[in-house]
Amino acid sequence: MIILDENIPKGQRQLLRGWRIRALLIGEDISRKGIQDDQIIPMLHELNRPTFFSRDLGFYRPKLCHVRYCLVCLAGSRYEAASFVRRFLRHPRFNTRAKRMSKVVRLSSAGIRFWQLHAEQESVVPWHP
Repeated sequence: MIILDENIPKGQRQLLRGWRIRALLIGEDISRKGIQDDQIIPMLHELNRPTFFSRDLGFYRPKLCHVRYCLVCLAGSRYEAASFVRRFLRHPRFNTRAKRMSKVVRLSSAGIRFWQLHAEQESVVPWHP
């Protein structure tokens, strides 16, 4: 299950649909509009292994790693969101739900950085393996 934060433009969601990537939007398809950041994590615990994408870099904290979800922070232009989502979901290190769970990820044009549950340090992966 792919979940998009409200801070991702609707046009970017439409691009994802055009690429056959089904994503639910907070405030429209799931939960309610204006949900606070501190309410998002409990909501993710109730869902079936979601991957949550947000432009809010405040979610990029190792203590938010959990076995039941994946958090992905997009550090780029709001108009790059769909491209980052698609590239991430196709990346060999993250192309299945099982590979994504237990991680908090930061995507940027420079590459992919992530924390994994119980890891002592951040990992770095290039976009092109």
